[in-house]
Amino acid sequence: HPSGRSVVVSTRSMASKTQVGFVGLGNMGNPMAKNLLKHGYPVIASDVFPDSCKELQELGAQIVDNPAEVADKADRIITMLPSSPNVIDVYTGPNGILKKVKKGSLLIDSSTIDPAVSKEMAAAAEKMGAVFMDAPVSGGVGAASSGKLTFMVGGAEEEFTAAKELLSCMGANVVYCGQVGTGQAAKICNNMLLAIGMIGTSETMNLGIRLGLDPKLLAKILNMSSGRCWSSDTYNPVPGVMEGVPSGNNYQGGFGTQLMAKDLGLAQNTATNTKTPVPLGSLAHQIYRMMCARGYANKDFSSVFLFLREEEGQ
Repeated sequence: HPSGRSVVVSTRSMASKTQVGFVGLGNMGNPMAKNLLKHGYPVIASDVFPDSCKELQELGAQIVDNPAEVADKADRIITMLPSSPNVIDVYTGPNGILKKVKKGSLLIDSSTIDPAVSKEMAAAAEKMGAVFMDAPVSGGVGAASSGKLTFMVGGAEEEFTAAKELLSCMGANVVYCGQVGTGQAAKICNNMLLAIGMIGTSETMNLGIRLGLDPKLLAKILNMSSGRCWSSDTYNPVPGVMEGVPSGNNYQGGFGTQLMAKDLGLAQNTATNTKTPVPLGSLAHQIYRMMCARGYANKDFSSVFLFLREEEGQ
């Protein structure tokens, strides 16, 4: 009955500093959970690797054995996991959240996964009387630490305020995108364009350098001309052109090639499922997959500049 349902929701959003569950304390989840603690939320956390929990435990979080135990103790839970199979397991597995979820619970998944899986999880949660929202992030590890992530949120609009209250502790921008799955869609589309732009910038810079142009000068010209893009003016892939970006630090840190390959794989799957032509997106996917096979997996995705030079035997 709808009115009974809304009563549950309103009590949840009023009890603002009650416990928040967190599942997945990796490179992103760990700093995100820390920001919840900083904002005064008691955190109940779980991760498949017990070592990942130590730091958070020392900061005052309560650590439990599995996602079901988290759901038993908290009615607002955030999950941050590497891929679709992990999400399916954490929600619907034998020790999953949905085994012990309380009615009216708010479940927010910040993993980047296939939107179709987000929809499946939302349907499974709804059967248990809980609300599932997808809220993937952009901004990477740096933004996760400083609390400046962007969250792209998909789900029931009347739940957005409750979700935003928590996500605002971890991010600078929280954007409502539409129904479940649209948060994932926005993230996947952005990263496909980002990859295409980075490859294009790398090819352009390499060609210009071969033609005798100084890379700093070429970047300056591009950035005052119509070829300008984020990869050329904010995250230039050529070592020495900009300070404070991975290209200036041997492509350490930043957004790993392996993660970009994963997101491009999701773009490819969704494009196939919707019969959408993405010729450059597909090619970008293959280039980043090749890079992973050639030892670039853990370097920042701007290392495609290095990869293209290597391809030409330079």
